[in-house]
Amino acid sequence: MKICVIGGANMDITAASAGPFVAGDSNPGTVRTAPGGVGRNIAHNLSLLGNQTSLVTVFGNDGFGKMLRAHCRSVGIDLSLSQTVSGARNACFVSVGGPDGELLGGVADMAVTGLMTPEWLEERMDSINQFDAVVADTNLPADTLSALVACCEPPLYIDAVSSAKASRLRQALLTRGLHSERIFALKCNRLEAESLGLWGPDARDGAYASRVQRLYISLGSGGVLVREDDISEQLPSLPVTGIVNTTGAGDAMFAGIVHAGPDATALDAARFGLECARCSMLSPEAVNEDIKNLKYE
Repeated sequence: MKICVIGGANMDITAASAGPFVAGDSNPGTVRTAPGGVGRNIAHNLSLLGNQTSLVTVFGNDGFGKMLRAHCRSVGIDLSLSQTVSGARNACFVSVGGPDGELLGGVADMAVTGLMTPEWLEERMDSINQFDAVVADTNLPADTLSALVACCEPPLYIDAVSSAKASRLRQALLTRGLHSERIFALKCNRLEAESLGLWGPDARDGAYASRVQRLYISLGSGGVLVREDDISEQLPSLPVTGIVNTTGAGDAMFAGIVHAGPDATALDAARFGLECARCSMLSPEAVNEDIKNLKYE
C-alpha cells in the first residue's frame, strides 16, 4: 500500500538501569541514542513491512534533525512532503527504563511539532488524499487534527500517543468532516482511552465513540481490546521470552494494524499487530529490523 504518516520524528535518548532503579540517585546502566517518534516509528515499521511510506513532519535544522532525515531516507521513507525549519530545535525524547525493559518515565521535547499548523497541512492535503491510507499521531496540534479529520479522504488511523496529548483528539472527534464521517481506527492505551471517555466508569458511548469505527485499546501484558461499533473482544498478548525494550511496542502494533489494511477484519488486524509488538520488544531499538520477516496472511 501507499501510506502517509503525519506526526512526530524525534531522537530517542534511552537510559536503562543495570539494577533496580533508585529515584533521586545516579544509577549504573546504559544510554543509547536512536531515531524515534511515534509517527516516525510507525512509518519505519510500515516501510520494513513492504509499504510505500511517506512521512509528513517538521524537522529542526540541528544535528538531530540532520541525523533523522538521513536515517529516514536510508530505510526507504519518502520525505518529499516534510519540512526542515531553519533555527528550530528538533524533537527529542529522553526515557529511563529498568533492567526488565519497562519504561519508568520520560521527558518529550516536541515543541517543533507545533509548527504543523492547519495552514501547513492544507498545503499538503491534496497530496495526502492520494494515498491508500493515512496515519496521524497526536503530536499534531488540536486544530490540525481537526482539519485532518475534516478533509481526509482515505481511511484515517490515529495513535493517541499519551494521555496528555490525547486531549487534542476531543475537538477532532466532534468535528464533522467534509469527507471522513468517522475516524477509521484509533489506538489508545488504557489511560488515553479513559481520558477520552472511551474506557472505564466514565465512558461515554455517545459523541466520541460514534466517531470511531475501530477502537484498539492496548492493555500491555493483558493484550488488546478491540471494539468495532458495539462489539468488543479482548485478545491476549503473545508470549515473549527475553524482553529487551517495550518503548516501541505500541508503535509496532499499530503499524501492523495499518499494514493489514482496511479490508482486514478488526480482529485479524489486531492479531497481526500483536505479532509486530512481540517482535519489537526483542530489540533495544524502538524499531526491530526483524519485523520485515513478518507476513500478514
